[in-house]
Amino acid sequence: MHNRRLALAFVCVALVVLCALPVFAAKKVTITYGNFSAGSDNEPTLNAMKAAFEKANPDIEIKLQNTGFGEYFRLLQTQVAGGTAPDCYELNYENFVAFAAKNALADLGPLAKAAEVSFDGFDDNALDAFSYNGKQFGVPGSYSVVLLLYNKDLFDKAKVAYPNDKWTWKDITEAGKKIRALGDDTFGIIQTVQFWEFYKQIAQNGGSLFNANRTKFTVNSPENVETLQYMVDKIIKYNIEPTQAQKSNQGEWDLFATGKAGMLVTGNWAFTFMKEKAKFRWDVAVEPGNKQKACHFFSNGYVINKASKKQQEAMKWITWLSSSQESSLLRVKAGWETPPVSDKAVIEAYVAQRPPENRKAVFESLKYLVTPPVIEQFNEMSQIVDIQLQKARDGEKTPKQALDDAQKELEQKIKL
Repeated sequence: MHNRRLALAFVCVALVVLCALPVFAAKKVTITYGNFSAGSDNEPTLNAMKAAFEKANPDIEIKLQNTGFGEYFRLLQTQVAGGTAPDCYELNYENFVAFAAKNALADLGPLAKAAEVSFDGFDDNALDAFSYNGKQFGVPGSYSVVLLLYNKDLFDKAKVAYPNDKWTWKDITEAGKKIRALGDDTFGIIQTVQFWEFYKQIAQNGGSLFNANRTKFTVNSPENVETLQYMVDKIIKYNIEPTQAQKSNQGEWDLFATGKAGMLVTGNWAFTFMKEKAKFRWDVAVEPGNKQKACHFFSNGYVINKASKKQQEAMKWITWLSSSQESSLLRVKAGWETPPVSDKAVIEAYVAQRPPENRKAVFESLKYLVTPPVIEQFNEMSQIVDIQLQKARDGEKTPKQALDDAQKELEQKIKL
């Protein structure tokens, strides 16, 4: 009798365990997350973020889909069209509008309410960048600005005062000439002639790509021609910036990091690279303008696939990833752009890091931010302009002719 009771008890326990296991497993939800910004450098940080989130949310598993920037958006468009897009994914600001306009994204307002998560704590500018037609279709994941990096050792050697808030294009040119005079293999500045620099620098000169209500292109306006002339003169007329041949296949960051350039215009995403590679004293300043200052503002955000069946879990993940203090501090420690939050502890941790000493310039630059000129045909527009800018850069066309040709082609092919 005793053995029969033990056997019965064992069977009961086994049934309870067997019944419980499938139920427990069924509660574990796996969501897919597509991204491009981790790259090889920040992949360990993203893995650490994933592990921290899963520990705090044991019912959710994150499956990362890392893709290089060059292939990411083409792949994502194919996935969205084929119904195989990740449950949630990263979008840069430039592509966000196109995906929102195609009705590919879930409205995060109701999802946030249902998941009991809040949009409080985000930087207002960064959050607003991912709204469309009055609805929040994304949350900012990070943001970055472009600054003027400078080599203090070369400035001292050339007897040039360090850049300050009053600097203009003229100061850059004059400083560049003195640094260029230090040697045949030493250049004043690396800034490049391409679409991203162009739309910002024309803003520094009072120009723009469109008229005020965005119904007409103004690419070949006098302000814009003057701007492109300034960009090209640094290469062809003064040669304070290297030509394509003089770069000899060296990357722009490498040229600066090896001490061959006095100034470099690039984003704060370069801080970690320069901290490791540059063996000289360097710092940053808010980028000088001409008639006014204008600084790049780039932001990457997180969105949820409208067709996903796991939107609640995806909402928890992207909110935690973008705004939690734990995730933000991991991002700061890695030097992976700037967290889009107003949390003082996070901001203080970012500013306290060295080098550069003047990290406050990142936040100062926000006073003059210029967002990318986003339209639905953004990629086609940028390619058309870019081709003409390169022809001016290489001396194949005058700046006026290049922008006249860009204006004509844009009017033919792009709908505003």
